[in-house]
Amino acid sequence: MIQAFGLTSNPRKGLPPALDDVSFEARAGHVTVLLGAPGAGKTLALRLMLELQQGRGLTYFRGRPLHRIAHPSREVGTLLGDVPGHPARTVRGHLRMLCAAAGVPVRRADEVLETVGLVGLRDERLGTLSRGMDRRLGLACALLADPHTLVLDHPADGLSVREARWLHGMLRAHATQGGTVLSTTSDPKEAARTADRVVTLDGGSVVADQEAGEFARTRLRPRVAVRSPHAVRLGALLTKEARADRRSVEVVQEDGNRLSVYGGDCAEIGEAAFRHGILIHRLAEETGDMGPRPTPDPSALPRSDETTGVNDLIGVNDLTGVNDLTGVAESPRTARESVPAAARTTEPAPLVKQPRPAAETRSHGERPAPGTGTTTGTQTVTERPPLPTTPLLTTELPTTAPARIINPTRTTGPTHPAHPFDTALPDLPPPIAVRSAPSPLRPLRYELRRAAGIGATFVTAAVVLVVSALTTLVLARVGHTPQSRLLVTWPAQLPLPPAALGAGLLGALAFGDEFRHPALAADRGTVPRRLGLLTAKLLVSGLTALTLAVLTLGCNAELLYLFHGRELARVPADWLSLGASWLGLMVGCAWAGVLAAGVFRSTTAGLAAVVAVPVVVVPLVQKAVEGTSVRTAAGLSVRLREVLLVQWPFGGDRYLGAALRVIAQPVGGALALSLTALLCAYVFTTLRSRVR
Repeated sequence: MIQAFGLTSNPRKGLPPALDDVSFEARAGHVTVLLGAPGAGKTLALRLMLELQQGRGLTYFRGRPLHRIAHPSREVGTLLGDVPGHPARTVRGHLRMLCAAAGVPVRRADEVLETVGLVGLRDERLGTLSRGMDRRLGLACALLADPHTLVLDHPADGLSVREARWLHGMLRAHATQGGTVLSTTSDPKEAARTADRVVTLDGGSVVADQEAGEFARTRLRPRVAVRSPHAVRLGALLTKEARADRRSVEVVQEDGNRLSVYGGDCAEIGEAAFRHGILIHRLAEETGDMGPRPTPDPSALPRSDETTGVNDLIGVNDLTGVNDLTGVAESPRTARESVPAAARTTEPAPLVKQPRPAAETRSHGERPAPGTGTTTGTQTVTERPPLPTTPLLTTELPTTAPARIINPTRTTGPTHPAHPFDTALPDLPPPIAVRSAPSPLRPLRYELRRAAGIGATFVTAAVVLVVSALTTLVLARVGHTPQSRLLVTWPAQLPLPPAALGAGLLGALAFGDEFRHPALAADRGTVPRRLGLLTAKLLVSGLTALTLAVLTLGCNAELLYLFHGRELARVPADWLSLGASWLGLMVGCAWAGVLAAGVFRSTTAGLAAVVAVPVVVVPLVQKAVEGTSVRTAAGLSVRLREVLLVQWPFGGDRYLGAALRVIAQPVGGALALSLTALLCAYVFTTLRSRVR
């Protein structure tokens, strides 16, 4: 169950807030739809609920705010816009990475792929998927951790009728098994057909909160759809007769030979066409767009024997039958005959009230049986029969009320009474029976799959090696470059060697990629603020930088030996301090990229921070070191032995002295100072976000 209280966005400069005091509930076992025109505040409301945007108000998911839930991805599955993921990542690799982030078994990726019908496309890149396949993948990502609640923003936007029907069928199946579904749409007819409850937003405020049947009766304008080869003539005649009789009738000329008549009924239009000898191909009453209802008039009101009963549930009357749901062309007579007589009554289809325990006790991996009712405390909530949303509704409707089709793979339980439009709902992925215990390897597995799942890491490393090798050969041929700088390709004209820039870029991508694609962040938020994940990123980026440093050094030494002999490829006498400086520079650049991208939430800012160290910070450190008041650290290792009075094993004092000499250098000191400042800024932003 979702409870939203007083959702209000931060006021804009000189303008009122885009969302103002929005409150509503989305009950478990129901599909709730936020309806409104573009700009009404639907997406903004979802972002405030998910704490992805700053604002005021509270949102409780089964009694707890999102930041108080230990594993939010296991409670709430989200789909906001397109599937957020690197376009070069494969479908299966993307889901496996999210499995590691959510802490669920990796086999879960194959289960949800089979559920959404993407098994055959599991090796396709995200950037090559069509709109319909992208929606299926987005639903797979939302269902990955078996959440109780689904929050989706315009899930059927841009889909075909068949794909939208399949998607709504999956959402209905999730709600039938006890889950909570909250989605947004701009189409009133879609909301009336697919929702149990419709919350209408307008101008950032709630203007209506209604059951779907009440919404269809009070918020939708009934109209008569007419198709005739003489549509223009018929429209003029209807308008003329309405004016003569002083009736409120609006005739709208649609594309082609179609008319939409607001304020009339089929009998009046059919009689008018018969009197003037006008041929009619289609005449059907249906619900139209939202807007003010026509002026009440007995002749303009919809007839009770055609607009109630089944019509309250599906949003269309018995003349159109199942055409709007299946897309199959039927004549009005065939559609009328296909609907059972019991369904064309003056009363809505009977509903069933089912009791439920006073408190919600659904845990992960457990869903109530389909068809059971839901209550809060002692209040019983009426359940509606699920709507027909599967894409394979091809059987003809019998002339008598059929039995409800139950999916044999589901656990059967108390069911709703027979409904002429009931059909089997799609299968959901099986619940996760075993939860993996919290492990420090979870963020490490996630980071390894994130870094190795795309070719950017390997392409960057290959480019760095090629550029370093070519630059080394050119510098060796020109001369005037010390051997130590030749081995690492660091000419005096460059602030950093190519390998260090590559390490900084790979570090910046660790957070920059997740900033562009928020759903890749572990659990929640645009940038994950968890120390475990930060440690994993620093560890993986550090190991990547060390590997790149060793490969660069080895490749350059081999090329110098092949083209210029042993003299330029020999090991320097002070290899220990030089090696420590080189490795420290590579790891420091990688960590600077990680921290800067995490603080500024941008890959470009992360790489800019890496370049700023030698360009801006190093001159400042050099100026401070050259001052007369600064003492040198000469003889540090000897003084350490005197203080500790213990002989260091394996010559450890030499390594410590080499590391301290690296830090005492201008570049080392500048890098250490930059890393300290970035780490403090990251911790500060983390604490500030948690306080908010």
